[in-house]
Amino acid sequence: MRRALAIAAVAFLPLASLPLTVIPTAAHAAEPDDRQQAFTAAAEEFKVPESVLLGVSYLESRWDAHAGQPSNNAGFGPMHLTDAASFAGSNHHADGAEDPRGDEARPLAAPTATPAPAEIPASLRTIEKAAELTGESREKLRADDAANIRGGAALLADYQKSIGAPLSGDPAEWYGAVAKYSGAEESQAAKVFADEVYATIKEGADRVTDDGDRVTLRPIPGLEAVEKWLEKLGLRPPRRDGVECPPTISCEWIPAAYAQLPGDDYGHYDLADRPASQKIDYIVIHDMEGYWGPSVKLNQDPTWPGSWHYSVRSSDGHIAQQIKTKDVGWQAGNWYINAKSIGIEHEGFLAEGSTWYTEAMYRSSAKLVRYLALRHGVPLDRAHILGHDNVPGTLPTTVKGMHEDPGPFWDWTHYFQLIGAPLHQFGGPRAGSIMIKPDFATNKPYFYGCDRKNPENACPPLPASTVWLRTEPRADAPLVKDIGKHPTGESLYSVYDHSARATTGQRFAVADRQGDWTAIWYLGQKAWFHNPASAPTAVPSMGLVVTPKPGLATVPVYGRAYPEKEAYPADIPYQAVTPLQYTFSAGEKYTLAGPAATEYYRAVTFEPEPHTVVKGKTKYLEIQFGHRVMFVKADDVRVTFSG
Repeated sequence: MRRALAIAAVAFLPLASLPLTVIPTAAHAAEPDDRQQAFTAAAEEFKVPESVLLGVSYLESRWDAHAGQPSNNAGFGPMHLTDAASFAGSNHHADGAEDPRGDEARPLAAPTATPAPAEIPASLRTIEKAAELTGESREKLRADDAANIRGGAALLADYQKSIGAPLSGDPAEWYGAVAKYSGAEESQAAKVFADEVYATIKEGADRVTDDGDRVTLRPIPGLEAVEKWLEKLGLRPPRRDGVECPPTISCEWIPAAYAQLPGDDYGHYDLADRPASQKIDYIVIHDMEGYWGPSVKLNQDPTWPGSWHYSVRSSDGHIAQQIKTKDVGWQAGNWYINAKSIGIEHEGFLAEGSTWYTEAMYRSSAKLVRYLALRHGVPLDRAHILGHDNVPGTLPTTVKGMHEDPGPFWDWTHYFQLIGAPLHQFGGPRAGSIMIKPDFATNKPYFYGCDRKNPENACPPLPASTVWLRTEPRADAPLVKDIGKHPTGESLYSVYDHSARATTGQRFAVADRQGDWTAIWYLGQKAWFHNPASAPTAVPSMGLVVTPKPGLATVPVYGRAYPEKEAYPADIPYQAVTPLQYTFSAGEKYTLAGPAATEYYRAVTFEPEPHTVVKGKTKYLEIQFGHRVMFVKADDVRVTFSG
């Protein structure tokens, strides 16, 4: 079965030539034929309980090989062996295209400096030690799943010895080694990772991996882990004072900087009193386009033009809260959404060299989202749990530069299962609206743009949560157009271009059906996607839709629900209600997410006393108009039920 891949095709970053002392182990048996056998063989060779090896791997990768591609913090293979050659994180909040504050009343300047490179921590270099312990090359440890599993087993055994624990056959005795495998520097993060591993061992798991192997972890219901080795790791306690996190995750307070800058400037978030001043309606999911350490530090720099509430680490799911939820982060590029949302950044990259997110990250983030949503009354659906790529531009001029993260490789189906609000069918096969829901494991659409050095090259075929939208019901038809993203050009198959893509959890009104193809209303046009009954990429989803009121030829859409001019007091400048470049016509329908509060949060001063929420009487509705949500005036549309 060996899936040896060309390393050049899957390189994450240029790899440094680091000297290694290779100490080969005793000759091991011929490579096993499937993933389950690989775990069994490695566990026996290194005297690690197979349940422990399986449990750790599940928390890192869910046993997937990911076609040899690295994770969002340079981890490879089922055991997430890390091989990062540099640790200089960038951050997409400062890529020059999007003003993260998203308020023309106070536009931000571009950053004047780039973050300094940071030292590579040991947690991002575990492949070096695995190579030393197994005698395998780093290339093979990255690309060959059996070798990778051997490397993980060797590390666990080495960690067990390093804390003075025996190579016991009792999985309960391996708690300290499991905690150390997390790579965490904080005691609580290591403990939470180990607790999740042992919960998985107790419950058991069974799934088919991304490349077709069935792996089973048989449950051990009565297992009680022994935590006595944890104190030998010498980890620091987290700073938990005042964090707004559920107790079941590792979370600490690392505050973002708030400071007066020269002149009338300040940075880099706004003080507020939410939800007393205005309700929080959205949670926005981002990726950092960088690594944890440098990105967290950016949030501590008041001159950096962007900020967010929470940062989630990939390897173990540890979370830093950096802004209180009552305050407004500059994170989504749309001031209306910023003022009514909480932003969560996840370590990693949309596509460039990394394409998958760890199970530890998904679990921790999902618990945080559920906690915040229940606390603030945010609906647990894809119209309110948004990706940054679902946030609309504020004006016609800002639409093109809006960001695309977390991108097509974020597994929304699995994420909502972990949140406790699974995305499900509602209605019969001929329902008037549908929810996009391809099978993530088998849905591997074509993209290009994952390789920085050769951006025109095709990406490896990888699981994705998105479907392509076409002008006609055939596979070779052109992609639909997005006049905001490409005013004069065509939509692209780039991993960074969502113009002609619909994503898991999004609901759309059905426009037509023809054989294995379904058409939806999308950006004012019919958009076709392949939806065969034998392998559906969408499920029925009845609900409310909007259509133009009789007598209206077209209806404008908006990127924010700002008040009418009469609502503003004399001392606050009127913020123009400017429609975007899109419209829709009679006969078209768009799914309704609900009413949108008509508000403008005036915050342009360092001191919060003058900050004011202007509330209007104009009624707006939120709709799923394209890949991004948008808003319409209630007086322009008729609401009907699409059964």
